[in-house]
Amino acid sequence: MKNLSIILTALFITSFSQAQDAKSLLKEVSAKAKSYDNISIDFKYNLNNSKENVNQETRGDVTLQGNKYVLNMLGTTRIFDGKNIYTIVPEDEEVTISAYNANDDKEITPSKMLTFYEKGYNYKMDIEQNVKGRKIQFVKLIPIDSKAEIKDILLGIDVQTKHIYKLIQTDAKGTKYTLTVNSFKTNQPVSKTLFTFDEAKYKKDGYYINKI
Repeated sequence: MKNLSIILTALFITSFSQAQDAKSLLKEVSAKAKSYDNISIDFKYNLNNSKENVNQETRGDVTLQGNKYVLNMLGTTRIFDGKNIYTIVPEDEEVTISAYNANDDKEITPSKMLTFYEKGYNYKMDIEQNVKGRKIQFVKLIPIDSKAEIKDILLGIDVQTKHIYKLIQTDAKGTKYTLTVNSFKTNQPVSKTLFTFDEAKYKKDGYYINKI
């Protein structure tokens, strides 16, 4: 019993230490992201579910400034100006406008991608990888809410730059979503109208405007 107590104490201390190390690293990542005027990310996105025999891969890019963003992915552009979300689908010549409600936002949206882990998760240090000479430290995040649709998230962080390199999210059904950053640029020249939706322009071009 004495040996068991020593082992359990050692495991608790190790677990607590890992949680503190993970918390410290995530704080650095968050502070670094918030220090930039804007961030432009080019990424690779993969959706995989081996049970359903689904494996989809695509590329995309996103520009972030505060909580505003412009996301280009799968032939669709999504603009968030801080109040409304504009989803532009050129193939269908359609724009869907929806009001943003923070209480309904349960997903890791672009505006939360670099800071989502600040609330609602327990975390611990995971594996470390060497990716083309870069030291990538993974942190495992597990939702505090046991009923959450997300099972866990692995966040790969470049130890030198404190930038997020990879995000691997697994849901309760076993579907894995992997986002790998190809390029991470900061403080780029950004047009003042980048996050502004010009409804008149799209109406002139014959787009159907769907407000929900």
